Amino acid sequence: MWLALAFLSASLLGLYDVSKKQALKGNAVIPVLFLNTLFSSFIFAPFIIMSATTSVLDDTMLYVPIHGWEVHKFIVLKSFIVLASWLFGYFGMKHLPITIVGPINATRPVMVLLGALLIFGERLNAYQWVGVLLAIVSFMLLSRSGKKEGIDFRHNRWIYFVILASVFGAVSALYDKYLMKRFDSMMVQSWFTLYQSIIMGVVLMVLWYPKRKQTSPFRWSWAIPLISIFLCVADFAYFTSLSQAGSLISVVSMVRRGSVIVSFLCGALLFREKNLRSKALDLLLVLLGMLFLYIGSKA
Repeated sequence: MWLALAFLSASLLGLYDVSKKQALKGNAVIPVLFLNTLFSSFIFAPFIIMSATTSVLDDTMLYVPIHGWEVHKFIVLKSFIVLASWLFGYFGMKHLPITIVGPINATRPVMVLLGALLIFGERLNAYQWVGVLLAIVSFMLLSRSGKKEGIDFRHNRWIYFVILASVFGAVSALYDKYLMKRFDSMMVQSWFTLYQSIIMGVVLMVLWYPKRKQTSPFRWSWAIPLISIFLCVADFAYFTSLSQAGSLISVVSMVRRGSVIVSFLCGALLFREKNLRSKALDLLLVLLGMLFLYIGSKA
């Protein structure tokens, strides 16, 4: 069951990326991200309220424990880290082909692994080093593929935005490792979505609203609520998978990275993106690198 949930989470994450790409086409980034966080908070707010005021959710996986500021301050920090990743990622997704953004994001486990090496003192074995090297080679080949579309990796700021999004995403994953050892996963997931909507509301009013007529106009798209729905259900399937008896975090994480296959195929079929053959080779190397990371985690 836990493996099926992992595959479900991966598929939904791919559709989450596709929804982002569709919602951001010619659209203002900050309002789209704000609405994404707002709709996500609407999904989880009932669980917070019901857990605090009734006993309906007691002893279920949907129960949200009540804690004070000594816990919430850690969740607020997570909200800032994730929002930094999303802001950079949304801008990058708007201006770059999804068939380039997806493979770059898929290298995130390599960053997490290197972060674990530096922060937690973990050691890499030969398989994991091969996975890291394959990810580096795939990035270099992806740069070559990008040049065919006029995208210079060294001088394109949106490439740096996607890389920064992946770095902050890796920091978030490492921070999750710290949080999940100390706090309930449902509490972290529900409260950080609420804090994100508050933070993005401030960003919207301070940075975007006063200059809204000087930037890309905002237009409604039904892809916007789909972003929140796909993400929330994907994360819920992920956390539920990890809570199942016998589940393996290394396998679940590996399967989740397979979301790039869904986004890549949609980029080819829905957005008619170019140079798919060379990008497919780059993607294959990324997935091969992830396979070596998985083998290394089992060695």
